Amino acid sequence: MGNPLFARKPLDVLLREAQDTGEHALKRVLGPVNLILLGIGAIIGAGIFVLTGAAAAQYAGPAIVLSYVLAGIACAFAGLCYAEFASLIPIAGSAYTYGYATLGELFAWIIGWDLILEYAFGAATVASGWSSTLVAFLQDYGIKLPPQICDTPGRIWILYKDNWQPLAAVQKTLTDAGIDWHTLPNATASFNLLAFLAIAFVTTILIIGIKESARFNSIVVLIKLVAVVTFIIVAAGYVFKNPTVASNNWHPIIPPNGGSFGEYGWSGIARAAGVVFFAYIGFDAVSTAAQEARNPQRDMPIGILGSLAICTVLYILVSGLLTGVVHYSRLNIGAPVSLAIRETGVAWGSRMVNAGALAGLSTVMLVMLLGQSRVFYSMSRDGLLWKWAGEVHPKFRTPWKSTAIVGLCVAIFASVIPIGILGQLVSIGTLLAFVIVCAGVWMLRVRHPELPRPFRTPWVPFVPIMGIVVSVLLMASLPPDTWIRLVVWLVIGMVIYFTYGVKHSRVRNPNS
Repeated sequence: MGNPLFARKPLDVLLREAQDTGEHALKRVLGPVNLILLGIGAIIGAGIFVLTGAAAAQYAGPAIVLSYVLAGIACAFAGLCYAEFASLIPIAGSAYTYGYATLGELFAWIIGWDLILEYAFGAATVASGWSSTLVAFLQDYGIKLPPQICDTPGRIWILYKDNWQPLAAVQKTLTDAGIDWHTLPNATASFNLLAFLAIAFVTTILIIGIKESARFNSIVVLIKLVAVVTFIIVAAGYVFKNPTVASNNWHPIIPPNGGSFGEYGWSGIARAAGVVFFAYIGFDAVSTAAQEARNPQRDMPIGILGSLAICTVLYILVSGLLTGVVHYSRLNIGAPVSLAIRETGVAWGSRMVNAGALAGLSTVMLVMLLGQSRVFYSMSRDGLLWKWAGEVHPKFRTPWKSTAIVGLCVAIFASVIPIGILGQLVSIGTLLAFVIVCAGVWMLRVRHPELPRPFRTPWVPFVPIMGIVVSVLLMASLPPDTWIRLVVWLVIGMVIYFTYGVKHSRVRNPNS
């Protein structure tokens, strides 16, 4: 008998679970359009509306467009591997379940715990951006919220041109104008109450039911797509009317390296790709809804690859126009797209984009928390997490306890941790998941070539190997403190696994 740490969950057991439709099972109500919209709902949000600005300002400059291309290529390799697994093993646990079937329990635990990091901190990152966008949206209508409740502790806001704005957004403008910010009305944030309330609202929707969540998501995704297209049209019009401004903002396309790795230059493009990688993680959240898809074998690949293709094109257009309208050095803020649309002077466009950004970020929070609670659910059903995490509400048929507890924790993270730290943690967690999924597809092809695969990843082993290589390179480009936080998170997970999971694992103890 092999090492029990690497015990694999039998595929026939997984396929039996996938066909379960009893009262303790999740409800199968999602079609291919729901799944594509679920993917777009998760993908378009923080990447476009929040992190693009920070990554351009700190790492890549106008070459942020190349960072999106690089991150998109990595996602294409991983997306093809996810599509094969999701059609073969249509179970709620996503990469966690795939790892359990191919690499064994220890790897499954690592990836499951890692996915909890990815989705929880992902939702927190987005909630932080949502609050900045809400402030900008309300100020369009003359409503000013107190800055103390609009950002994480210690962040300074300035009252400039009759609007409250983060100091980071206006510092360059003030310096260029010779204004000392200390002479302006200012305030220091103490708790991001807006982000806390946003997560609480989304958590409530998720507890009520998957069909209601999908319907809410579909309506909001359409609003968001209109907003993104509006930004592209308005910003493109501004760039064509003001070619000198755009050309000055885009020059140089690749700012020279500042003397250290990741500070502009080609290494900055790589680091920015690692950071904005967060922007793409929605497509793997689609795979967590596999147990709620009506025909997962056909529809999961459509949902994963369709949403990824649509969003990559939109990302490249938006990031290019964003740095054309506003100089990249001013974009290190929570709502960069909102700032750019204001610069164009098109008032209705500003209102439309801010409304769309609010809607967009709402759906990302929804899909992230959906993914998080489904991974909890799967791990609990396997005995690796506490029993309460897998309990399904008798009326709503959703994993309500895990959704509520995760929602509370995420709301607290969003209120106190700065957005940059959250985003990098999510990126490194996602990339680790991609490495394991790509390796799993390759191993399963070698071990079980006979399995019926409704969708087959092309060019195996080339595609999985490239997925692994690009993901590892992007992980290597992230700052060292992000690696330290990942290791600390995994150590906490190992303590839980060896004190609880080992004793209660159903694969290790089939008679329990």
